Amino acid sequence: MVGATLFHRRKHSWPTEEFISRSTLQLLDFDSAAPPPHAWRRRLNCHANILKEFTITFREAIKMVRLGIRLWSYVREEASHGRKAPIDPFTKENCKPSASQGVPLGGMGSGSISRGFRGEFKQWQITPGTCDPSPMMSNQFSIFISRDGGHKKYASVLSPGQHGSLGKSRDKGLSSWGWNLNGQHSTYHALFPRAWTIYDGEPDPELKISCRQISPFIPNNYRDSSLPAAVFVYTLVNTGKERAKVSLLFTWANSMGGTSHMSGGHVNEPFIGEDGVSGVLLHHKTGKGNPPVTFAIAASETQNVNVTVLPCFGLSEDSSFTAKDMWDSMEQDGKFDQENFNSGPSTPSLAGDTICAAVSASAWVEAHGKCTVSFALSWSSPKVKFSKGSTYDRRYTKFYGTSPRAALDLVHDALTNYKRWEEDIEAWQNPILRDERLPEWYKFTLFNELYFLVAGGTVWIDSSSLNANGNSQHQQSGLGNSDGKVGGLDINDQRNDLGNGNSVGVKSNDEVSAIHNRNGLFVDTPHVDDGDDVGRFLYLEGVEYVMWCTYDVHFYASYALLMLFPKIELNIQRDFAKAVLSEDGRKVKFLAEGNVGIRKVRGAVPHDLGMHDPWNEMNAYNIHDTSRWKDLNPKFVLQVYRDFAATGDYQFGIDVWPAVRAAMEYMEQFDRDNDDLIENDGFPDQTYDTWTVHGVSAYCGCLWLAALQAAAAMALQIGDKFFAELCKNKFLNAKAALETKLWNGSYFNYDSGSSSNSKSIQTDQLAGQWYAASSGLPPLFEESKIRSTMQKIFDFNVMKTKGGKMGAVNGMHPDGKVDDTCMQSREIWTGVTYAAAATMILSGMEEQGFTTAEGIFTAGWSEEGFGYWFQTPEGWTMDGHYRSLIYMRPLAIWGMQWALSLPKAILDAPQINMMDRVHLSPRSRRFSNNFKVVKHKAKCFGNSALSCSC
Repeated sequence: MVGATLFHRRKHSWPTEEFISRSTLQLLDFDSAAPPPHAWRRRLNCHANILKEFTITFREAIKMVRLGIRLWSYVREEASHGRKAPIDPFTKENCKPSASQGVPLGGMGSGSISRGFRGEFKQWQITPGTCDPSPMMSNQFSIFISRDGGHKKYASVLSPGQHGSLGKSRDKGLSSWGWNLNGQHSTYHALFPRAWTIYDGEPDPELKISCRQISPFIPNNYRDSSLPAAVFVYTLVNTGKERAKVSLLFTWANSMGGTSHMSGGHVNEPFIGEDGVSGVLLHHKTGKGNPPVTFAIAASETQNVNVTVLPCFGLSEDSSFTAKDMWDSMEQDGKFDQENFNSGPSTPSLAGDTICAAVSASAWVEAHGKCTVSFALSWSSPKVKFSKGSTYDRRYTKFYGTSPRAALDLVHDALTNYKRWEEDIEAWQNPILRDERLPEWYKFTLFNELYFLVAGGTVWIDSSSLNANGNSQHQQSGLGNSDGKVGGLDINDQRNDLGNGNSVGVKSNDEVSAIHNRNGLFVDTPHVDDGDDVGRFLYLEGVEYVMWCTYDVHFYASYALLMLFPKIELNIQRDFAKAVLSEDGRKVKFLAEGNVGIRKVRGAVPHDLGMHDPWNEMNAYNIHDTSRWKDLNPKFVLQVYRDFAATGDYQFGIDVWPAVRAAMEYMEQFDRDNDDLIENDGFPDQTYDTWTVHGVSAYCGCLWLAALQAAAAMALQIGDKFFAELCKNKFLNAKAALETKLWNGSYFNYDSGSSSNSKSIQTDQLAGQWYAASSGLPPLFEESKIRSTMQKIFDFNVMKTKGGKMGAVNGMHPDGKVDDTCMQSREIWTGVTYAAAATMILSGMEEQGFTTAEGIFTAGWSEEGFGYWFQTPEGWTMDGHYRSLIYMRPLAIWGMQWALSLPKAILDAPQINMMDRVHLSPRSRRFSNNFKVVKHKAKCFGNSALSCSC
């Protein structure tokens, strides 16, 4: 899709030589020690400014006062039960967010720890749904250097500056460490999942140091990408005339962040493993009934590298061996006593005390010589427990077992396999990095936005634990059965029907009813062997909006999973397909209006898979009744068809088809005037949940048109020809109605109402067209209308927003003024901007698309921006104040990459002619007149209130 000469501009190009001297780069040019040509870069002495959060206007506050009161009451009620509300704007963290983030550690779904670009370990997310941003300042790498003759000595923590937290009374030991690195000649280079820190003559002018951080995030590797481990490879180059004894030190507190290290009962234990891997296990006793965690820190001993450990030292002055004692010992000897390996487990720590461990790796580096030293960190938290009791085994336990001591095996395998990881990572990334047509900022931002799949809060469980560990009440789903039938329909017969032209849809009344009657919460996948069973996957909407797999946002983010881990993406869609056919009759109070409804309505796609008991208790979101939202069901149909077309997985299509039909049938109730076009209901009934919509809307209307196309195309491929004709007829009628009501000659009006913003230009108005083009479907409108709309968005929402340097504002009046109808209309949403850019690329407007997306980079990632790297928020205001850091939707940048490299399966997908239709009477055009209406009631099974229609 990209022209050969389009993007040769050098704007936002950061040559490595501007950060590191050419001579140092040459010295480090071996064993991947030098940072790559394309990376996000910072100097370690950069100021990490405090980020500014958005505020609502007085007018917005007046409108939201009732919601605020109800939300405050709900937050307090949840807290009284020891639970966290999914949205809590009232509780603020003590550690204010700053522009200090970096590449996070570990694979997906086993808990995560982030590491700031200046070296601090922070953003602790070991327990699902919790995130402690505070750094543990005892967790550091340090270096001790002495030259022959002893007249040159250096000792320094490899992190710049004296941090304010070090002066506290109980941390006086840490204050004695050598916090003297300036950082002026040290730089950080990030290309997720790796990062490089280069110390160019700091602290020793004659020693060049490279630290390479590696995590196992490897596309299509469903084993290693689940591992909670990271490797730190230090490359040392001695430019002096004397050999140098260099000791690298890795220190770690027995802590999960926050104040967990003070709770007591923690134990440290040294170990000597295989292949020269030695270190310390830190057994952490968690509170509040959470499963225990064991950390491992280790280094590889080689012929030239000697590894020693200090299993336990304390941070308080009355510790038997203090942090100062540890530092003094390293300064004097450069190592610890070898006998420490025989000390056995430490005495459990007392409440109020903090215990830490240290691993030292020492080597002699000859004059003008080089040396490599490797460390690793792992954490084993085999059980994931949700706050309402459900417990599962994490994905990595399928390969390492459920013992917390698996941390030892994890750290060993990380140190012995990291070179293979790097080979696989480079094979994945190099084709994009070497594509000269693409701007540099895009190349590394594309990969760095993937940080969210590690640091955004992910849970990846082993399928075998679904019916174990006290979860036997969770039945298997009817979406795909081992007898080869789907809801009573023989799949083999269906395949035969594809060949003889019979319509499955005409004879399927009982089939729909049968699939509705299946009990169960988890989606079974009996049609694949164990090698293809990749477990179940959850990821949060954001660390501030704590809901699993929020579906209206996954619509934007899902391109990343589809391109990199397609089996995970299909399983998420299977989970939602099962959810469509389920009902939960428990009463819920919706906070926006104060009305009461049921938690989950059959036929409606849930907003999310839950919070406190995901899969079993869906729709944690309770601001609005999302069963009345107009975007969720079309988004489900669009995602399913795109995934079906892209993967060519026919069995997946068979499995989810009943849910697709049910989702389409459900939406028909929102066609109030029988023109086959859905209408909005005068409240914020879509992903923009403070932005009211009246009548027909461009956003939901276009999603509906695209869903009709997708359902028709999928029905034809499945063999449901009658349903395909229904959708084609509806599409043509709905398209005519939408164009009549909303097209104004240059773009589609926001909605058909008469409010002050009804003629606003919405950036996201052609989201349906984005998916249609991404899925190989025909365009929703004439090409001239699509290009005119996207050009209008570019000219107004993009270029009139600080000259295109901030992204696309959600709403803009035709007079060029920002639509300030509500909080969200005046915001710039990062993921929506990326989605608009992808739509432009698919419409042949590549230059406008990259200019649009570059505004997000400029405002969020560049040095002159607001500091949102590795914590990209949902959006920001015109003055750059954020809302909801570390958010799912910015993964939509992978929608741009999808547009640039449409897979062959999409390009070669069967074409559907939406203009070729069978004439149907107005009555026979109704879904509800062609499928059996299923009466349903809430029926409990096991301990779950979920039920399917009876």
